[in-house]
Amino acid sequence: MKAIYLTGFMGAGKTTVGRRLGEVLQLPVIDTDAYIEQQVGKTITKIFAEEGEETFRAYERDALKKLPKEHVIITTGGGIVIQEENRQFMREHGIVIYLHCELNELFRRLADDETRPLLMGNKQKQMKQLFEQRLPFYQEAHMTIDTTNRTIDDIVENIVSLLKTPRF
Repeated sequence: MKAIYLTGFMGAGKTTVGRRLGEVLQLPVIDTDAYIEQQVGKTITKIFAEEGEETFRAYERDALKKLPKEHVIITTGGGIVIQEENRQFMREHGIVIYLHCELNELFRRLADDETRPLLMGNKQKQMKQLFEQRLPFYQEAHMTIDTTNRTIDDIVENIVSLLKTPRF
């Protein structure tokens, strides 16, 4: 089976859904942000603060190329899709699943999260702007799953069912 790439905005459920999907499909799960932190020896927040977003995006591109391309679930950082090269790579080497979540639900989920380097100051305004910028890129995925007001098991069941269709 090709790699399964879970994309979506921060707070959409990529990490949680990825873990559960990995259990159900009995596949390893690799989180690109965790992989980068391990490789670089710094947190994502520290990378952004010390080296900048451009350097972090280079780490993302590099990580995608180094990670396995078969029999794995890869949960991606929310901004990985902003680079055309990454979107093309994921589409060519795997099945890209966009986990969509409505903005109001994302506001609720991330209200107390202080770990997101791109959300400083007016969080809701920044989130809305980033979400709208990235949405067309997310929508290039092979499939879209709405995670708004759904349980993890329901979402995973939906993904597993879609993966069984002949197109995959």
